[in-house]
Amino acid sequence: MLYGQGSSATRNKSARGSAGQAAVLHVLRKRLHAAPRAWDFLSIALAIVTADVADWRSESPDGWTRELDLEIAVTDPEFWNGQARAIEEALKFLSTDVWHLRFVAGGFRPATPQNPIYPLEDCVVLLSGGLDSLIGAIDLATDGKKPFAVSNVVRGDSENQLAFAQSIGGGLRHLPLNHNATPPWSKEDSQRARSIIFIAFGVLAGTTLKSYHDGSRVPFYVCENGFIAINPPLTGTRLGSLSTRTAHPEFLNRIRDIIAAANLRIDLINPYENSTKGEMMLACKNQALLRSLAPRSVSCGRYRVYNYNHCGRCIPCQVRRSAFLSWDASLDTTYYRYNDLGRRDREHAHFDDVRSLAMALLEVESAGLDAWLGAALSYPRMGDPCPIRDLVARGLAELSALHDYFGVE
Repeated sequence: MLYGQGSSATRNKSARGSAGQAAVLHVLRKRLHAAPRAWDFLSIALAIVTADVADWRSESPDGWTRELDLEIAVTDPEFWNGQARAIEEALKFLSTDVWHLRFVAGGFRPATPQNPIYPLEDCVVLLSGGLDSLIGAIDLATDGKKPFAVSNVVRGDSENQLAFAQSIGGGLRHLPLNHNATPPWSKEDSQRARSIIFIAFGVLAGTTLKSYHDGSRVPFYVCENGFIAINPPLTGTRLGSLSTRTAHPEFLNRIRDIIAAANLRIDLINPYENSTKGEMMLACKNQALLRSLAPRSVSCGRYRVYNYNHCGRCIPCQVRRSAFLSWDASLDTTYYRYNDLGRRDREHAHFDDVRSLAMALLEVESAGLDAWLGAALSYPRMGDPCPIRDLVARGLAELSALHDYFGVE
């Protein structure tokens, strides 16, 4: 049930999930006036995220790939049914599942608020609480832009999101939203489709700006380093367990086409698609502010598992630590649960993610980068693979320096 409360039940009983009520109420309380198709896109994203958390991968034939069949209420079903195939293909890439979407009438569209507020900001930026989005917001503000910061609020990140918004550019207008996707049973952990809700929140926010209502296009910045955006599989066995692909150029290009077809004047931009995380830190346009805030940012893929601490050994943690090493290792005051990656036990050097990266670095050294990459850069909508290949090489060099620093073998 979108924009409402669901009911609890066991897996085998009739029940209803829910999503989106808090988000829509927050937008309406702010008296923001968004475009009708932006509301439709949010409804679609909420339905997708709710299905993603409700359907257990363990029950699929191969233990991973699911087939999801959704009927979604929107205000313009004729248009969205024309886009169903494009959305399905984008989702297939995002979550590696098979999606079937049908759109019907009856979707949610709030009335225009009384005395609506049209923010004067000139762009939108996702502010996750992570290091990359922090750098992106700092750079935009330092360049003289006025970004409207939008966050997907999750426990453990909300304080950082608020603190960063207050610290950048004299204080950014901040829209913290939560999809609250809740199935009537326990959640599927992987949640690979959740990226769509980040985009939907940002698109909705972009259409509330005064410049949008005046007919202008609105830049929407999704700031993520190019290496983690590509997230090349380290070994052949890691294909199914890749992290989310929020900023992967294949996914962003597909979403750009859908946004354009909807006549939503939102330009989706990742200004760091050709930068490593270390390069982002080195090139940040307000180094003093970055030094004060960077250690507080969150990168860990298992942050909540370790009581809101960085594990230090997952792939996002290793990318973070290699970036700090490239920038200034002395400034990395982050607490890492597993700090010394060179310790030869299953908690450190023999941990799966550390070992997989070590194996990848060894394969690149012995067989060459192209042999290791294989078909990872062969997706049809990625664009020119040459700068991406060079980017991956530089990202691996940063990670190799981290392993050398700790003596990982």
